[in-house]
Amino acid sequence: MTTDLTIGLANQPGSLAAACEALGHAGVNIEAACGVVVAEHPELHVLITDAERATRTLIDAGFVILGQRQVVVAAVENRPGGASELLRRATDAGVSLDLIYTTLDGRVVLGAPDMAGLRAALA
Repeated sequence: MTTDLTIGLANQPGSLAAACEALGHAGVNIEAACGVVVAEHPELHVLITDAERATRTLIDAGFVILGQRQVVVAAVENRPGGASELLRRATDAGVSLDLIYTTLDGRVVLGAPDMAGLRAALA
């Protein structure tokens, strides 16, 4: 199952690298990542398949897990309008998205309060 973890980072140099290194040393592959700063607090979203191992590793390394959720990973053509066609399908089904980022291989990671609706819209 594909999971998005939200990790709280320290607002200092090396925090991002340390989180990624911890996951790498534990054999957890990061398929996608997105970093944001919310109210001066850095957060890292990572797409992983082994949520239990990733969570345990990060907590043991001193990181705080701010959230864990299932997400949809969808193929999208890398061309003008490719992503908008995918997003329009969710919109036309009445699904509000609350998370979007891309994988290292060009797929799109999507989150929504209505995951069943999102999955159905993209099927």
